[in-house]
Amino acid sequence: MARPARPSKKPVHNQHNGVGQLRIIGGEWRSRKLSFPDLPGLRPTPDRVRETLFNWLAPYVAGAKVIDLFAGSGAVFLEALSRGAATGLALDSSSVAISSLREHLGTLRCTVGQAQTADALRYLETQPATPFDLAFLDPPFNQNLLPAACALLEECGWLADDAWIYTESETAPSTLGLPGSWRLHREQKSGQVYYSLWQRMADNVA
Repeated sequence: MARPARPSKKPVHNQHNGVGQLRIIGGEWRSRKLSFPDLPGLRPTPDRVRETLFNWLAPYVAGAKVIDLFAGSGAVFLEALSRGAATGLALDSSSVAISSLREHLGTLRCTVGQAQTADALRYLETQPATPFDLAFLDPPFNQNLLPAACALLEECGWLADDAWIYTESETAPSTLGLPGSWRLHREQKSGQVYYSLWQRMADNVA
């Protein structure tokens, strides 16, 4: 979605006539380059971070049900589908971003991914929940959206028992107050941005 620029974070995409470009790293669509609208503050998760993330998730992506709550350029969402996720749902409050992502799904002839214009928190609160195996959360910073989104995922039944959750945040994961049933599995910091992977431990759910 269109988001405020992150502090001290260098741009991670090339611009061509006001349009950003991303590259799918692995899987069926490996090396495909796709454009996305150059909205203020919208930028994909960097290639090297996506590569690290999907190395962490390698045993779990194929056949997984995936949800991306703040899809933006769709870089992480498309990467998951390229690597064999069974189904995917991408949400973003920007209709321009979602329109672009839908075009990419059509170009790639992907029939298992859906993209919807929606406020993520309202969607999680009001729509019938179905459990997802992988959840990606890269919300706009400085709006306190991440803790609220994570709480709704947990409390409203959107996660499978052993789901994996990926978060990007401007503060350390230990300060986020995320659900107690989530275990921090991996963490990386680039500049002032924390990239974290969590595993839901159903046995710890109260």
